[in-house]
Amino acid sequence: MNVIKTDLSDVLIVEPRVFQDDRGFFFESWNAARWREATGLDTSFVQDNHSSSRLGVVRGLHYQVRHVQGKLVRVVRGEIYDVALDLRRSSPDFGRWTGARLSAGNRRQLWIPAGFAHAFMALTDDAEVLYKTTDVYDREAERSILWDDPDLGIDWPLPSASVLSDKDRAGVPFRDAETFA
Repeated sequence: MNVIKTDLSDVLIVEPRVFQDDRGFFFESWNAARWREATGLDTSFVQDNHSSSRLGVVRGLHYQVRHVQGKLVRVVRGEIYDVALDLRRSSPDFGRWTGARLSAGNRRQLWIPAGFAHAFMALTDDAEVLYKTTDVYDREAERSILWDDPDLGIDWPLPSASVLSDKDRAGVPFRDAETFA
């Protein structure tokens, strides 16, 4: 696997080694030993999630204040723009975001450590996203920051979201969000 650093020191783009021929392709989407060797992280996942979104749907910026989750995100159909926002006050990257295009074609994965908010925008119809989490979902602990907060200045590839959940419409501005030490 190839690990690419982003402009936020702890967020990583992971490119798996893909074996492709006239039959199709094969790659390991997760291998704990190779992960540890390539990243230096000893990561344990406890839950897998799968979502489908149509063009322009935005999901996020989500995070949990208990059962704080690290996430390894990949796309198995279509394309998304994936965003991580650092919520750790002790981090030199606090309040900064980074984004990456993930697609079924590029097979890239984005590692988002615990202490970050996460969002993505579907750039194609029928974008399917799979992500592993390091802790379980806790509805009572989930929080949402406004995806289009002007103070964050996230450079979304599409000018507006076509569909938002009620939860995401009710997100708080970053300046009012609960953050981590």
